[in-house]
Amino acid sequence: MSDWNEFRIVLAIGRAGSLAGAAKDLGHDHSTIFRWLNALEKRRGVQLFDRTTHPYVPTEAGLQMVLAAERLEAEILAVDRAITGQDARLSGKLRITSSETLAYRILNEVLAGFRRAHEGIELELLVDNRQLDLLRREADIAIRATRPREGELFGRKIASTPWTFYGSRRYLADRGCPSDLAALSDHAVIGWDSGAVAAASKWLTDNISPHAFAYRSSSLINQLMAVKAGLGLALLPCYLGDLEPDIERVQDPLDELTRELWLITHKDLRHTARVRAFFDHVGGGLLARRALLEAECGGHSTMAG
Repeated sequence: MSDWNEFRIVLAIGRAGSLAGAAKDLGHDHSTIFRWLNALEKRRGVQLFDRTTHPYVPTEAGLQMVLAAERLEAEILAVDRAITGQDARLSGKLRITSSETLAYRILNEVLAGFRRAHEGIELELLVDNRQLDLLRREADIAIRATRPREGELFGRKIASTPWTFYGSRRYLADRGCPSDLAALSDHAVIGWDSGAVAAASKWLTDNISPHAFAYRSSSLINQLMAVKAGLGLALLPCYLGDLEPDIERVQDPLDELTRELWLITHKDLRHTARVRAFFDHVGGGLLARRALLEAECGGHSTMAG
């Protein structure tokens, strides 16, 4: 098998467990992936996936091809990073991934300053609460609330970001302020959708009565807007809630939900000129806003006592 595209198709199906997932990953439609897989199996005279299961399970031949594809991908990405890491031009594209709350509240202002200083660099911002894989070049740089664990990654800590509950003045005037965390279960609480894996979502599931949830959303920005509309109380990062004039903190920040904000890239890319410029300018811009990120400004509060 000399065609890398054959390996990419099989690898994408193996990772996604479905044709639809592979189609999304590869940027094609379901019918195209279906046609390619049928043609590949016919050409090789072997079945690569058991299609009667969900998710799809590779056959023995399919598993061999998936494992080979993973090795090929790792080699290709390593060469790509090595070449990109030697790029001394302050031009080209940078793919950055960030959470929606950071993008909404802080990041665009910092990126605007970066663009004024480096007009030759094109920025592509992937707003995603998932952790995109920097090892697979799903992004060049990540700004995420997680310390990098993989040895291949290089990071710079920006701040520690606390979270707490917020409510609108209208809601608090009608329902009062919860006296402590236990009292939150007697209020209308805004939560995450059932498929969420965020630490805040898990904390809410573990600590708040399921009967208290009045509204759920997969978007923290939507949860913020729901708080402003008076739908209930929501657990939000303080840098998001503190600057809203019509909502207030109802509890002290929760120590167990404080997160570290990091600027991260792959070690092979850290000396690329545009990546280095991004770390210097955007990293500096975020550090200049550390007081906001760490909620040192306090914020409006109606906490009891």
